Amino acid sequence: MTEADAANELMRLARQIAHHDRLYHAEDSPEISDAEYDALIRRNAELEAAFPHLVRADSPSRKVGHAIAASPLGKVTHEVRMMSLDNAFSPEEVAEWLARMRRFLNLPDDAPLACTAEDKIDGLSCSLRYENGRLVRAATRGDGQVGEDVTANVAHIPDIPQMLPASVPEVFEVRGEVYMEKHAFTALNAAQHEVGGKLFANPRNAAAGSLRQKDASVTAKRPLRFWAHGWGAASEVPGETQSEVVAKLREWGFPVSPLFVTIEGGADALVAHFNAIGAARPDLAYDIDGVVYKLDRLDWQERLGFVAKAPRWALAHKFPAERAETIVQGIDIQVGRTGKLTPVGRLAPVLVGGVTVTNVTLHNRDEIARLGLRVGDRVVIQRAGDVIPQVVENITREEPRAAFAFPDHCPECDSEAVAEEGEVDVRCTGGLICPAQRTQRLEHFVSRKALDIEGLGEKTIAQFFALGWLESPADIYRLRRRRAEILALEGWQDKSVDNLLAAIEAKRAPDAARLLFGLGIRHVGEVTARDLMKSLGDLPALRAAAEAFHAYRNQNPLGPDERASPFKARMDQAAKDLFGVSDQFGATVAHALGDFFHEPHNVAVWEDLLAEVSPPRYEVKTVASRVAGKTVVFTGKLETMSRDEAKAQAERLGAKAAGSVSAKTDLLVAGPGAGSKLKKAAELGIEVVDEAGWAAIVAEALG
Repeated sequence: MTEADAANELMRLARQIAHHDRLYHAEDSPEISDAEYDALIRRNAELEAAFPHLVRADSPSRKVGHAIAASPLGKVTHEVRMMSLDNAFSPEEVAEWLARMRRFLNLPDDAPLACTAEDKIDGLSCSLRYENGRLVRAATRGDGQVGEDVTANVAHIPDIPQMLPASVPEVFEVRGEVYMEKHAFTALNAAQHEVGGKLFANPRNAAAGSLRQKDASVTAKRPLRFWAHGWGAASEVPGETQSEVVAKLREWGFPVSPLFVTIEGGADALVAHFNAIGAARPDLAYDIDGVVYKLDRLDWQERLGFVAKAPRWALAHKFPAERAETIVQGIDIQVGRTGKLTPVGRLAPVLVGGVTVTNVTLHNRDEIARLGLRVGDRVVIQRAGDVIPQVVENITREEPRAAFAFPDHCPECDSEAVAEEGEVDVRCTGGLICPAQRTQRLEHFVSRKALDIEGLGEKTIAQFFALGWLESPADIYRLRRRRAEILALEGWQDKSVDNLLAAIEAKRAPDAARLLFGLGIRHVGEVTARDLMKSLGDLPALRAAAEAFHAYRNQNPLGPDERASPFKARMDQAAKDLFGVSDQFGATVAHALGDFFHEPHNVAVWEDLLAEVSPPRYEVKTVASRVAGKTVVFTGKLETMSRDEAKAQAERLGAKAAGSVSAKTDLLVAGPGAGSKLKKAAELGIEVVDEAGWAAIVAEALG
């Protein structure tokens, strides 16, 4: 994978994860499974480990929960941040966690580490602040820094005492989970059904929706429970170990996990307790999705500290999936906002882990082929926690039945649907003309990093699209003809309409690189768009190069005896020659551009847009600086700017921003966490500055 591919995938993952965080934490209505969400998080972590210089300050790996800006409840800033937990899915990962702690604490490999273990209840995190023994504030986790004020709501939860014994510390924040027992959840949904109210997907969502009510009287009618598992701000901590403080919480009247234990036997003993809790799981009165381990000694917890969003001294060991059998009644093809064709299996309803399942994501064409899946097959599905399941086995694959024919044209717009070389996903090539992609593509086109048209947000685009006013980027520039119609819509006034139209008119001569990025062509991110424009100068030259590459590819197909690697090398070189971009540019981007201009629908959109706008020739304006003409490499975590912003600054100063350190490197800008690049720079005697040093160089040049 190239750096450009990684950067693009990380951006997509960030958007996906933010979307699902909002649904789960802010709206209590998740649309994917815990396992699918965990898979997104793990993929993000893998890419960041492989490309650490691409890690942004706003990465999902550094975030907890979701911001609560849209909540009707008041906001509470946590004195001590409410963190998340890292996950483990195997005994080996548990053993590695213990080994990491021993290495960090400089302990022998066989040194005992006493840990607590308790079942991980599936509820809503809540922090209770007591001052002089009286409950003064309760707050949800929110994004870890700022949560929602639910003080009035928790007054109706019997498990939460309003007053504590006189012996408690002056200030003490009890942290735990608000949850709903299974039988109470079933009764609540039955009552909701009777009155035509909202039905909740599972006990966790029911608990969250019940607590996060503006009207506390609604909360009072819901059967909520609470148990404590930790603490936040404290004027004094009543114990030297996790288990001692938890015992104090129980003494003060807080329910704690009935399965809480302290274990000193290492990874094998922790996993044995995990298995015991897993065996008891079906009979518990509440939902759990794993077991939480914590290092018992508090002084060692303090030494270990935290990573971006989780403590090093705690770990959530997740349960494996539950399984059931059912029949595949149909296979539908859904088209996502990036054009990906995703097959979805329609199942005969089946109960798995307390949830009725009717749909399953089949991922891609190769997964269907691997499973030999057809309509009518009997399959084994699995889920963990709230997982929308996956198929793990086709029991009837040997039965004679016609194979499923995966479409080679988009079911939404009938454009070609193709898979790029080396990829399993099949994507619609219709781009901006595909109804399934159109509104999201338009949102991207006007976004801050693309055309940056203020006032044309998601809701406005959806509204104008529904009215038939927006179908392509060029239609944005024709909105001026609809001033009277827009003004007639509810919520629009003369000033807001005129401001919108003025913002659009201000982008009649847009930056060519921003426009190219805004079109959302696969693999063409911000940096690649700028590199292409720097090399080619204008958009007509880009189209000519793309069409020339497509023709070259058709004239030089892969021969029957030719290996893939020399073929790819030839294509990479052709791409560099035709596009004039040498650094980190190859056939992957060139193929995407060639395919874009090969599709007549895309050409029509392109020509229509260029009839409305006139991007000037792309030129990078530089200023005199002490790094002009030199090669600069950025590494580590940049805390005051993104990686792309840093590269843009280097270009402005007349420098070249490279991705790796070599003898040609003149300057390394090293942020926290810099590793191999910093070591190599020291070996080569290359000048190294920190982020503040780079800021001084920029300030000196820009005055």
